[in-house]
Amino acid sequence: MTDATFVPAALDPERRAALTRRRYAAEKRFRLYGVGAIGVSIAALVLLLVSVLGGGLPAFTQTFVRAQIYLDPAVLDPSGTRDPDGIRKVLTFAYAPLIKRSLETATAELQPTVPGITPALLAGMVSDGAPAQLRNYVIANPDSIGETVEFEFLANGRIDQYVKGNITRESSAGDARLDPAQLDAADRLLEAGVMELRFNPAFITNPDASENRPEAAGLGVALIGSAYMMLIVLVLSLPIGVAASIYLEEFAAKSWLTDVIEVNISNLAAVPSIVFGILGLAFFINFMNLPMSAPIVGGLVLTLMTLPTIIIATRAALKSVPPSIKEAALGVGASKMQAIFHHVLPLAMPGILTGTIIGLAQALGETAPLLLIGMVAFVKDFPAGLPDGLFDPATALPVQVYNFTQRADPAFVERASGAIIVLLVFLVAMNTVAIVLRQKLERTW
Repeated sequence: MTDATFVPAALDPERRAALTRRRYAAEKRFRLYGVGAIGVSIAALVLLLVSVLGGGLPAFTQTFVRAQIYLDPAVLDPSGTRDPDGIRKVLTFAYAPLIKRSLETATAELQPTVPGITPALLAGMVSDGAPAQLRNYVIANPDSIGETVEFEFLANGRIDQYVKGNITRESSAGDARLDPAQLDAADRLLEAGVMELRFNPAFITNPDASENRPEAAGLGVALIGSAYMMLIVLVLSLPIGVAASIYLEEFAAKSWLTDVIEVNISNLAAVPSIVFGILGLAFFINFMNLPMSAPIVGGLVLTLMTLPTIIIATRAALKSVPPSIKEAALGVGASKMQAIFHHVLPLAMPGILTGTIIGLAQALGETAPLLLIGMVAFVKDFPAGLPDGLFDPATALPVQVYNFTQRADPAFVERASGAIIVLLVFLVAMNTVAIVLRQKLERTW
């Protein structure tokens, strides 16, 4: 008996040919359905990438304004001693008039072509973080007091969005924070080369910023927080998951207890991630009194969520190794432990590593459990180095995306798309590593 369609011998040739054509037509339609499904999937993926890249790539560029700043000794160092402690006592708001004063010359040059421009309006085109940036420079270089130095300041979010084309004169008509004279001044400064749009590495390295300074917001704290959590997940989930898989697959006696454990592992892999967040909040924070918003708590929660995935992948990899290999090792005198760790485990390693990296990639993109343990908080300061930094407040990339989307300024929406691009780059990189490792370590029998 074969899978071929049975055609009675009594059928005439025309009937037989019709049945054959119908069968071939059905096969052709099935192939077209498959090609169509693949086409729809590719189209959806392309649409997603175009949407994310179109909205997020501008976040990696920023508008900068160059200005010549006279560091007035009467303001910055009244005692004239260049004492670092005395310079630190000068508050940030004292630096704002220096920036405004430096822009008076530029204002005089712009007034013939930009009616209505004033030093105050021109200074308002610069980021609110400019005085703090200037103060940090003076504290680090006290000998520069009394000199005129060239600075590059970030343009504020409104001007930056106008330069990028996300804000037009029509859409900004009702914006109280943007004056038409500032838009005219921006056009003139761009023509003169005093203002320019270029790549901004600070988007990757800077911490988050307040709602009034979207141009200064970055992903630095989120990147470090995600790295700390992934380190915890890797250190805990890989050895525990592999050890549990080896025991269940090779050593545990088959009984109702192991059946219950296996069923629960499979069920845990399908549990919504927010449930693990509730568990982390109840156990790690309320019971163990670990700090909220800390990478140690986030890493432990993500470890619990990743363990079932790694256990299932590891058991599947162990099962894929032919039993004859272990039997041959036992036949030549190896102990069961030696047969497993010297022969079975090395051959199963490609599948184990692939499952581990996929589990880490899944954990990297989780948001819901981290929100429940407080990692949604605004964190401006970088966590310390290891191991103390594991207990410092931090956030993660997915949570940073969520934070950006909750703010009203359109510049934060742009930065949310930029953060998604960074997250996608990490996910693609981790999956690429999984594919490469599998190809290099995989063996055929």
